[in-house]
Order: sequence, then structure tokens, then C-alpha cells
Amino acid sequence: MAYSLLPYEQRDEVSITTSLIIGDFVDFATIIGIIGGFGLVIIAMLSGGGFAWFVDGPSAMIVLGGTFGAVLINYPLSDLLGVIKVARNAFRSKRQRADVVIHQLVEMSRVSRREGIMSLQKMIKENKDPFLIKAINLVVDGVEPAQVADILETELDFIGERHRLGAEIFTTMGNFAPAMGLVGTLIGLVQMLKQMNHPGTIGPAMAVALITTFYGVILANLVFLPIAGKLKTRSSRELLLKQLIINGILSIQSGDNPRVVEQKLQSYIPPRERRSQFYHE
Repeated sequence: MAYSLLPYEQRDEVSITTSLIIGDFVDFATIIGIIGGFGLVIIAMLSGGGFAWFVDGPSAMIVLGGTFGAVLINYPLSDLLGVIKVARNAFRSKRQRADVVIHQLVEMSRVSRREGIMSLQKMIKENKDPFLIKAINLVVDGVEPAQVADILETELDFIGERHRLGAEIFTTMGNFAPAMGLVGTLIGLVQMLKQMNHPGTIGPAMAVALITTFYGVILANLVFLPIAGKLKTRSSRELLLKQLIINGILSIQSGDNPRVVEQKLQSYIPPRERRSQFYHE
């Protein structure tokens, strides 16, 4: 396998507008996981009797009401209301490939070295990523590299904090749901023991005790905790990509050779995803 180095100036121009791919897409893994998990549980319930056996209003009220009540005590109302928007990120996300972003930053480096740093200004309107737009504006405005890094790193920290809060709320729900199920179990046991002299009431009371625990465990392990995990994964990937953008912009500002910019940024992605713009088979 032989590789040859192409003169950078002889490569075809690449459109900056289309080099960054950003768009909403549905995360089918989350949907399939939830549907598959609940589907298998429901099939198991039907195979062992009737689905109606596992439907109990008081048990649902104890688990759902208790969980959301505890979360309201633990977090401000504004944070809890915002969790709906956060939950959407587990089902829909923005497609932004790291290798494509690297490709764009290398192109920006080439243009900057050829036409000057002010040439980046024309690229602002052609981008859809607010973080990258802000980084370009800082460089074009002549802000010192140390200040550019400080401003962008600060924003990165606060983005991470917002992401952390969303995942933390779902983790908290996942911790409270089984606890509320245990509360329902205790309520059912108390009702059962208080009416031991009435055999006909023992069965319903025991059902409340067991079904409430069942609801709490199912919600925690098939909804709340998995969503929290997905949000953490999404957050880590987004923060990594934004850190890549910061280093790329600083390299461009310092006037690094486009080949050097590419080598720096490719360290952020796995070797199998690295595609050099300067070599061809």
C-alpha cells in the first residue's frame, strides 16, 4: 500500500458550507431499547397469567407521585420543568461527525494562511454551530489566544454543568423510584397485617405491596437510569467535539501549517476514523 503526498494547493476546493454536517436525527437505539425492554416484560407477564394482574392505580400513584415529589424537594421547579427538554436529547440528537469537523477546521487553516485571519469572517454565516461561530468571532476580533482559550473553556465548563444536571435529575429519579416502591410495599404489608382477621383482604393488600416494588424497579432500570446513562454519553461526546474545536481554532490563530492542524485534531478520534486530506492511496 503506497501513499503519495499531494500538493495542498492542487486539491479541489471543498465547500465550507457543506463540510460540517449538523442535523437532528432519531436515536433508534433508545427507542428500540425501551420498546424491547418493556415488550419482553409484558410478554413475560402475559405468559404467566393476565396483564390486568399487574395494573394497580394506587401502586402507580405511590411510585410516580412519590418519585416526582421527592425530586421536586431535591431540585428547583425550573430545573424539573427543563428535564422534559433534556429527556428529548436521549431520543433525538444533532449529528456532528468529528472527522467532518476536522476537515472543516483544516480548510479554515488553509484559507487563513493564504488570505489572512480576517478571511475567516466570511465563514461565519456559512456555519450552523454556535460554538464554532463564537470561536471564529473571537479570533476575527483579534482577541489574544490565551483569552480565546479562557472564554471558550469557561463556556465548555458551563455546557458540561448543564448536561450534568439533566443526567443527575434522571439518576435521582432512578434512585427514588425503587425507594418509593419499597414505601408501597410497606403500606401494603401494614394493610395486610391490620386485616389478618379478614382473609379476603389479604390478597389485594399483598398485591399492592408487590406491584409497587415492581413499578419502582421497572421505571428505575428501564427508563430513568438508562436515560441518564445515554445523556452522560451524549454529553461526553459533545464536550470532546467542542474541545477539538477549541484546539483547532487556537492552532489556526497561531498560524500552524494545515498538516499540523490535522495531526493535532486527529488525536481526538479513533485511528480507524482518521482520513487525511493530504494523502491518497
